[in-house]
Amino acid sequence: MPDSKRFLHPEAIKRIARLDLRAQHIVEGFLSGMHRSPYFGQSVEFLQHREYAPGDDLRHVDWKVWARQDRLYIKQFEEDTNMRVNLLVDVSSSMGYGDGHLTKYEYAATIAASLAFLILKHQDAVGCLTFDDKVRAKIQTLSKRTQLNSIIQSLDVNEPRDKTDLGNIFIEAAQTYPRRGMMIVISDLFGDVEATMKGLRLLRQRGHDVLVFHVMDDDELEFPFTGPTRFEDMESETRLNCNPKALRDGYLEALNEFLDDVRRQCAKNAIDYALVKTSDPLDAVLAEVLSRRMARNRSR
Repeated sequence: MPDSKRFLHPEAIKRIARLDLRAQHIVEGFLSGMHRSPYFGQSVEFLQHREYAPGDDLRHVDWKVWARQDRLYIKQFEEDTNMRVNLLVDVSSSMGYGDGHLTKYEYAATIAASLAFLILKHQDAVGCLTFDDKVRAKIQTLSKRTQLNSIIQSLDVNEPRDKTDLGNIFIEAAQTYPRRGMMIVISDLFGDVEATMKGLRLLRQRGHDVLVFHVMDDDELEFPFTGPTRFEDMESETRLNCNPKALRDGYLEALNEFLDDVRRQCAKNAIDYALVKTSDPLDAVLAEVLSRRMARNRSR
């Protein structure tokens, strides 16, 4: 059994357990008891009667009506469908970077496992897809009790490697999950921004509610390096020996252009976006993001 303490921090879970993870846009699956689906099925919420037809399940016959009217009627119910959430977790080589307590991947996996815990607590369905330049592992979207262990195991056995191809991965995810739901992307988003946004737009066009956790290490955001330094590209063989002071201004300018571009395009396409750094307390990050979504939903 995987070590759940590696990714599930009890202190964080304790503080966020009361928050509901609510989908921002209309989706087929809703939080149980909060929204109603247009589909008929079995539920505690009675909708209407209809006359019995041969082949109907006799368990749905309203025998009290039969006793009064001597005619068979079927009880129809309004289905309480659960929200369906899929976690898309980046396990490419760049996610292995970290100079603090957690690498970017360990932080991303902690977010994924914590959200899975919260989603299952509310009896909703959750799945998980890990990827680099291809899908590495896929856990079916379910709400059963053993689902958390399955997701943690898929996160635990993966170690960051290879390059990433976010655009194609999101296109594949759109094909893999045709039923509308919520997609939570957890990645450093390193790659071609246009291809990445094209894939995210496709998920939105397919009716998914998309939430992006953009995970970055403090070093990547602040570039604190001094003195002669050797930089290595974690997704290629490229190496650079230099004085980081000569690179800092240009690097930070390029980084801010990258972040501004991602934020702007996410906002334009109604994609919920949160930039988080690995030094941020996990519980505070999740509480802030989920509280913001809840407040926005209440205002509609």
